[in-house]
Amino acid sequence: MNSNKEKYKTFCDSNVSLPIFVKYWWLNAVAGNDNWDVLLYIVDKKIIASYPYYLKKKMLLFKILTIPRFTPFFGPYIVFPENIKHSEKLSLEKKVLFYFIENLPRTDYIQLTYHYSFSNWLPFFWKGFKQTTLYTYLLDSISDSKVVFENFDYSKKKQIKKAEKSIKIHFDLSAEDFYANHNLTLTKQNKNISYDFKLFKRIYDAAYLNESGRTLYAIDEFNNIHGALFIVWDNNSAYNLISSFDPYFKNSGASSLLVFAAIKFVADKTLRFDMEGSMNENVENSFRQFGALQTPYFYITRTTNLLLKFYFLISGNSKITE
Repeated sequence: MNSNKEKYKTFCDSNVSLPIFVKYWWLNAVAGNDNWDVLLYIVDKKIIASYPYYLKKKMLLFKILTIPRFTPFFGPYIVFPENIKHSEKLSLEKKVLFYFIENLPRTDYIQLTYHYSFSNWLPFFWKGFKQTTLYTYLLDSISDSKVVFENFDYSKKKQIKKAEKSIKIHFDLSAEDFYANHNLTLTKQNKNISYDFKLFKRIYDAAYLNESGRTLYAIDEFNNIHGALFIVWDNNSAYNLISSFDPYFKNSGASSLLVFAAIKFVADKTLRFDMEGSMNENVENSFRQFGALQTPYFYITRTTNLLLKFYFLISGNSKITE
């Protein structure tokens, strides 16, 4: 094996600690096999750090390293030796991240979202990057569903108990039906779906093939779908990746019942449940009522193109979406 991607595939296959969003098969699904590459930091022929990146053109003018759709955490990953001293850990992070920053392709714009397990973005700051703190919400221990339920706010418990009387949870809604349902629920809210079916089908098929994802849906006695979830997981966490809730049934309690069902389903597969954070105030309030812990993570960018800097200045926006 010679190419970095071939080496990385072997690294992913043998390293169960890697987050799902930087695994080889996930990157092929969300970015396409030819649209991403990876930098590796190798010591004594052993990979100790990786930085997959997704390169594309934007607005016809700009070459950017961006974040693929449905990939909330995307950036470098370092395998630290066991029992490493804190000072040595920081030194290794600096060395590795400097190497990655200096060897990334030359672009007009770079963005990444640091996984919340990493807290040191100083090496990026020293290299001219900017940082915004975002938040996700974690249920940090989900092995005992009774304990998880007891930590819900009273309102969530009430919604779940109400929904259990008339709503049933089923698994494995097809990709076609899930997409159609999400499109329908958004249409009812005068919104447009923001992703195409082909992309979703690739992710859905890859997640099922790698036994790392499933759909759940809530249905009543008249076969009305009140809501649906697409969850994915790795050895450390499950993620509530896509939610689809019908506004016509917003008072049925199905949304809370679905989340609790998802948590119970992955309890023996992973350690925690990530609500997939939102900066929206109403969404934040709902996540908090599940007893989830507010957890910060870093959104990091660097803009080198003067025209793009001017665009950000006059638009008031500093983010390019995929």
